[in-house]
Amino acid sequence: MKNYTITVNGNVYDVTVEEGASTGAPVAAKAPAAPKSAPKAAPAAAPRAAGGAGSVKIEAGAAGKVFKLEASVGQAVKTGDTVVILEAMKMEIPVVAPQDGTVASIDVAVGDSVEAGALLATMN
Repeated sequence: MKNYTITVNGNVYDVTVEEGASTGAPVAAKAPAAPKSAPKAAPAAAPRAAGGAGSVKIEAGAAGKVFKLEASVGQAVKTGDTVVILEAMKMEIPVVAPQDGTVASIDVAVGDSVEAGALLATMN
């Protein structure tokens, strides 16, 4: 077994790797230990649009980068209308309105990196 210290996105992990048998068996890695230091929480960002937050949240389904804003604050949207387009692994992923309503806030800008579950916009 060999011990390694690996840093991923600023988090430090201690991992132990078992050496494979001479039969060419794949090398197995144990689950990483808990990070040595907890990541710092990002400061809460104020909504980027006037009008305040709505009661219906539109969240990212996957991590990626904001590629395009398809809707604007005050715009009426129908269920399934694209509000934001994310880019992940060279694919464009539309994020759609979950119901009919009006866009209350857009909480991201083109080029922002977002994690899965991040708040992208709100609507009423």
